[in-house]
Amino acid sequence: MKTLKIAVLLALAGIGAHAFADDGHSTNATSKTPVEIYTYETKLDIKKVINITEIPDECKPVPVQMTYEDSHDQQHVMQYQVMGTGCSNG
Repeated sequence: MKTLKIAVLLALAGIGAHAFADDGHSTNATSKTPVEIYTYETKLDIKKVINITEIPDECKPVPVQMTYEDSHDQQHVMQYQVMGTGCSNG
């Protein structure tokens, strides 16, 4: 009985380690993806947005990066400008 419990525990630990290793691999792939700079001429093909970086608390245009998948399931990172969130209307 103890042997069965140990075997199940080792199997679950192996599955967990494999899942953790796959998660780290996808993060490395994202960090190595070249950043594309958006212009008005850029042809957009966005199937799914994965992540958008936080908008800084500044009162000026600031760069933001969006990670997304296109219609061919390829991952891209695009940088574009947005107005910061630090402006007051008063």
